[in-house]
Amino acid sequence: MPDETNPSQEPPPSPESSSRPTSTGLPSNVAAAIACIPLIGGIIFYILEKKDNFVRFYAMQSIILSGALLLCCFVYWIAHWMLAHVPVLGVLFFIILWLPWAFAIVAIFTFFIVAVVKAFSGVRWEIPYIGQMARKQMGDT
Repeated sequence: MPDETNPSQEPPPSPESSSRPTSTGLPSNVAAAIACIPLIGGIIFYILEKKDNFVRFYAMQSIILSGALLLCCFVYWIAHWMLAHVPVLGVLFFIILWLPWAFAIVAIFTFFIVAVVKAFSGVRWEIPYIGQMARKQMGDT
C-alpha cells in the first residue's frame, strides 16, 4: 500500500532560497532571475542591488555571458563580411562559419535559460568558466 501524504503540506523551502526582500524590494530569487536577462537585467541589478550577493552574482554572470555573446556576434559578422566576398568560395565560407555560430548561440541561450531557472529556484549555479570569472569580479574567490 503506497504511503498517503497530506496534500496540504508544503515542501520545505530550499536552504539557498530567500524570501527576504533585496535592495530593490523584490524577493531574492525573483531579483536574481530577472538579473539573468541578457546585459540590461544584469547591469541594472548589479548597480541597484547593494546587499544581496546572490542577486549580484547572477547579475555579474549575465553581464559576462552577454559580453561573450556580443563578442561572438562581432567576430562572426567581421569574418562573414570578409569571407563572403570571396568570389566562388563565399558560399562555402558562409556555411562553414554558420555552423559554429549556430552552436554558440544555442549554447549561450541554453545557459541563460538554465541560469534563470536555477536563480528562480534559489540555487546558486555557476555557468562553466563564466561563474569563476563572476566570483573573481565580485571578490568572492
